Amino acid sequence: MKPLILLLICFLLTGLGIRIYEGAWNVPLAGKAAMAIMLLFTGAAHFRFNAGMTAMLPAFIPFRKAIVYATGIFEIVAAAGLLCNSVSVPVAWSLILFFVLVLPANIYAALQKVNYENPNERGPSARYLWFRVPLQLFFIAWVYFFSIINQ
Repeated sequence: MKPLILLLICFLLTGLGIRIYEGAWNVPLAGKAAMAIMLLFTGAAHFRFNAGMTAMLPAFIPFRKAIVYATGIFEIVAAAGLLCNSVSVPVAWSLILFFVLVLPANIYAALQKVNYENPNERGPSARYLWFRVPLQLFFIAWVYFFSIINQ
């Protein structure tokens, strides 16, 4: 829920900021900037909440901690890439693939009631999936719309 709220607030604020600064609306840029900001925060969370994020992956997956760090780095680099016109489309496609690939971890975490912020406490139940799965699809659509269709 926090990433969605952050994304929408940043979209409104960057959209207004661009409108004031440039004198015209630039909705695609506001959409890419909002996603970039969200990715910076979620990427940083991979380092801040590493133990909880590691618990989101099943035990049989090797190098779970390294995967969490790598995906955090990917999100931060992708945030920058979305804002570079020369690479924004390939970065957008890689983000779409990334969102598809991390969905099973989110499903696993919800089924196991993992609290990524505090792995010693129980997290949201499987009911959370009714929100998380459409949210992941929303992120995919957001990246596709603002970074591929309207680039």
